[in-house]
Amino acid sequence: MKIYKTQKEVEADIVDGKLVIDDSVVFECSIIISASISAGDISALDISAGDISACNITALDISARNITAGDITAGDISARNITAGDITAGDITAWDISACNISALDISARNISFYAFCCAYVKLVCESIKGQRKNSKYFCFDSEVVIKGDKQ
Repeated sequence: MKIYKTQKEVEADIVDGKLVIDDSVVFECSIIISASISAGDISALDISAGDISACNITALDISARNITAGDITAGDISARNITAGDITAGDITAWDISACNISALDISARNISFYAFCCAYVKLVCESIKGQRKNSKYFCFDSEVVIKGDKQ
């Protein structure tokens, strides 16, 4: 297991824009890097990176361009835009996922709250969905939106 205590330690291990760890990694500090992260398991407070690839990610906050993981467990996933042809995970468990816009191939969630626009290409299934703006829109290109609970 690799343990990073400072941003400087992380930056020292970045080679050709990539931080590759062949084992589990723990970030005991918040990190902001433009590099890609690839590791078995990732545990961190806050992660902001170009691409994140891992079997399991446990973090309070995650901000990334692309995320590929077996499982994602987070306190908060916060981003201006989440474009999810590139969020691939077995399970995403989060207390809050906040985004101005969410675009994905498939969305399966308990409750979805978004600012103005939410769309999926193949499937959009949830228990509830609510836009924060008066004229907010959500839809799915290839199938009907399935709302198992109350539509809000």
